[in-house]
Amino acid sequence: MTLASVQSQPALEAEPTPDRILETGMAFWASKTLLSAVELGVFSALASGPRTGAELQAELGLHPRATADFLDALVALDFLARRGDGAEGRYMNTPATALYLDRASPRYVGGMLEMANARLYPFWGDLVPALKTGRPQNEIKHSGKPLFDELYADPARLEQFMDAMSGVSMANFQAFADSFDFSPYLTMADIGGATGQLSAIVAARHPHLACRSYDLPVVKPIAERRIAEAGLADRVSAGEIDFLTDEFPSADLITMGMILHDWNLEHKKMLIAKAWRALPEGGALAAIENIIDDARRENAFGLMMSLNMLVEFGDAFDFTGADFAGWCLEAGFSRCEILHLRGPASAAIAYK
Repeated sequence: MTLASVQSQPALEAEPTPDRILETGMAFWASKTLLSAVELGVFSALASGPRTGAELQAELGLHPRATADFLDALVALDFLARRGDGAEGRYMNTPATALYLDRASPRYVGGMLEMANARLYPFWGDLVPALKTGRPQNEIKHSGKPLFDELYADPARLEQFMDAMSGVSMANFQAFADSFDFSPYLTMADIGGATGQLSAIVAARHPHLACRSYDLPVVKPIAERRIAEAGLADRVSAGEIDFLTDEFPSADLITMGMILHDWNLEHKKMLIAKAWRALPEGGALAAIENIIDDARRENAFGLMMSLNMLVEFGDAFDFTGADFAGWCLEAGFSRCEILHLRGPASAAIAYK
């Protein structure tokens, strides 16, 4: 074989490794380690300063056998830092966990993780039955009662659910408030507004807007309390609606944050049609969701969120921007666009 023939042969491709397969397949180890730390309040315990393993063991009620492995695993996963080694080592939060996983932080996102630990983690153990039957694997499988009936009947669980949604939605709502052009609109109605978080964030940045958050009557006191805590009771109000049976209130801008994905196609189209009827000419509907890319190749979180809707509701699903545009144009809207927010989230916007 000549040198020329050797040089003309394509370079051999490196043999693929099983690393990503094994990492993903065993990812529940890391997930449950983090979820357990949130449940135990590790990051809140460290908010006041570093602690030794023995101090955290006593404060959190850990067993001596478990303490070092648990805390050092959190260090190796970059959720804790440690100064020093052995028994004298002192654990502390990272900048990210101090900001987002201390329960006293205004930017706490652990509510979603608490709900994931308490509810979603065991339900996702039944993903295969969901994939084979198309039926929900949550509370309804065990009690016969739908998810929202269960949540809204228990004030403590309802509050936990509201906290979870608030924590996971905050950054996206802030990005929407900062990047969408609100100048053509004078009134905003947030349908399924839960704690009033989106209305409060938008109102704080855009003083010309009159904002009102609508949800079921049992949610209204929670929203009024949270709005007052934000110092916006004079700018934002809370209203009552059952959006499956009631018509939407009139407003220049109608928003829905993580609402459409909870429902099947029939209900999605019904909600979009209600929004169209409630808007004036020139009005807009903005749905904040984990919009899946049209080719369904890139937004893994959005696709797995859609699987979560399968586990939770059976026939509910997340959707692409093209899906949203098709439904909205069918309802009578004139044009649609996708405004990327943070990470996997976007605002799907339809203009009347």
